[in-house]
Amino acid sequence: MNTSNLPVWDDAWILARRPPRNPTDPYRPHASFVEPERTRHGAIEDVLTVLLTNRECPFRCLMCDLWKNTTDYRVADGAIAGQLEYALSRLPPARHIKLYNAGNFFDAQAIPPTDWARITGLVDAFQTVIVESHPMLVGDRCLNFRDRLRPALQVAMGLETVHPGVLARLNKRMTLNDFATAARFLTRHDIAVRAFILLRPPFLSEEESVHWAKESIRFAFGVGVECCVVIPTRAGNGAMEELQRQGQFTPPRLESLEEVLEYGLGLRRGRVFADLWDAAHFYSCQRCGPARAARLHSMNLTQQPAPPITCSCESDR
Repeated sequence: MNTSNLPVWDDAWILARRPPRNPTDPYRPHASFVEPERTRHGAIEDVLTVLLTNRECPFRCLMCDLWKNTTDYRVADGAIAGQLEYALSRLPPARHIKLYNAGNFFDAQAIPPTDWARITGLVDAFQTVIVESHPMLVGDRCLNFRDRLRPALQVAMGLETVHPGVLARLNKRMTLNDFATAARFLTRHDIAVRAFILLRPPFLSEEESVHWAKESIRFAFGVGVECCVVIPTRAGNGAMEELQRQGQFTPPRLESLEEVLEYGLGLRRGRVFADLWDAAHFYSCQRCGPARAARLHSMNLTQQPAPPITCSCESDR
């Protein structure tokens, strides 16, 4: 797809199309749960995920819907640590934890540094702590947080796509060089990097999106990323629905996610996961969709290709 004649969608355009936020409680996490994940050492272990409630990310990416469960103000000192304590009191023991906050852990307006001492104390028994950040907020603050931790730190960053025309139009306010610089900074300081990669972002056909997702995985591994997570792009934030009406966006097929995951696993350069949140939304066939989702889940855990799914729907297309 030729993206050179497309406009750049900015904050004002994106904000004007947003539906209302969901109600939030600044003293409770939005959600918390446990999922199995294959570790970088080859074991399948439980990972706790705590979705913290905090101020909205200042980077208003075109495709993002995570702002729905954020606040429009800085939460009080102690609130984030209190959310974590609340979640941990209700979750089973595990060795790894993700502290995801719909934005940037190193944004002082989202996660007040005054909470760091209590946060690090709460996660002291874990082996790994995974947080998320925009590449432009990666710097000395990451090292300061790492130095307070006993567990190993991993930082997850949104690469999204290496398609230059598309990346420039996602309102992400970063370049591929920005991502590479942040990834190399982290790895140079012994902080592992996880990359989020979009499958079928706006403006790409299904075939193009598969190609560029594969290229994005290759790029990520090339700049030191240890783990790639491929996320099917979804609607739900107002802006994406508008692009869908304009014919600029269509959600991807689960079959495409299978192809990209198999490709990434075949590189043998690091872990690759398919994000299966709301996987049923991406079924192109109700007969084989559940089996494809189960296959993807199996490949996530084994990091090995699984027997392909055959269905009569393949002959229908």
